Amino acid sequence: MRVDLFDFDLPPENIALRPASPRDSARLLLVSGDASLRDHCVRDLPSLLRAGDVLVFNDTKVIPAQLEGMRGQAKVGATLHKRLGLRQWQAFLRNAKRVREGDRIDFGGGVTAIAGPRDDEGGVTLTFEGEEPVELLLERAGRMPLPPYIASKRPTDARDRSDYQTMFAREDGAVAAPTAALHFTPELMAALADAGVASETLTLHVGAGTFLPVKADDTDDHRMHAEWGRIDQATADRLNAARQKGCRLIAVGTTSLRLLESACDADGLVRPFADETRIFITPGYRFRAIDGLMTNFHLPRSTLFMLVSALMGRDRMQAAYAHAIATGYRFYSYGDSSLLLP
Repeated sequence: MRVDLFDFDLPPENIALRPASPRDSARLLLVSGDASLRDHCVRDLPSLLRAGDVLVFNDTKVIPAQLEGMRGQAKVGATLHKRLGLRQWQAFLRNAKRVREGDRIDFGGGVTAIAGPRDDEGGVTLTFEGEEPVELLLERAGRMPLPPYIASKRPTDARDRSDYQTMFAREDGAVAAPTAALHFTPELMAALADAGVASETLTLHVGAGTFLPVKADDTDDHRMHAEWGRIDQATADRLNAARQKGCRLIAVGTTSLRLLESACDADGLVRPFADETRIFITPGYRFRAIDGLMTNFHLPRSTLFMLVSALMGRDRMQAAYAHAIATGYRFYSYGDSSLLLP
């Protein structure tokens, strides 16, 4: 399909630079299979879902994966995006032309790394020196890796350490937040439980590739980035049992959805999974694992807008986004949410 079919104009004032406070006060647009659009608040979720529904969350934890350093007299920026080993990460570099294989980059605070070969995704392998766990080094020298559309408008600050982390964050490894779950609070989870809505968690470490633009003119020519995920046997069993009872599985975030669909077999059963996924969902895809999706509003021409168009139909999502823009919904990572129920 032509990528320009997924384009739309977004006024800059619709881009959220801070999250709603409290988190569950964000707006929520309900998009239903009957083509209706209804304006709600995230706190309305218990009344919008059914008893027996299962919300599936991503428990990945964002690490401070953005680093600023020096290679000699040259400034170099690094955004880690994929772990390769105990001390090795793939990274996208700013001023990458100034870095050659074997160069040492000093990120300050005693944190140094040796640049390795370039990879086929445009990044460089960094091997961190010393014996301290890399996670400790990042806590000392790194910053939260805010998306480019926020970082270009304001500097990262101490508040982002908590704002850009979900209440479910447990497994270190993401360099971008599973942002649909940023809207949830303990109070909202308690209200959902009282309404008979269950929850499960899985792990998909979101990579910086999620922000890479689609440069191809046709979706067939786009190479999807890889992200590592895991669903254990017990979780898969509970999800399958819920569906066999007629309950709906509703992914909270496109990351949860992509992992569930990657782990699902042709018979609609979720299997245990521990691997990378490059699943690229565009209109025409037949969903097997999920019955709905809660997600924020995505970038034009992005793989994620293609995904929601595959779930609900491109024309319907273009209409939903036009409504959201016209009525002042806030877009992207810190923005408002939508509930898509085909």
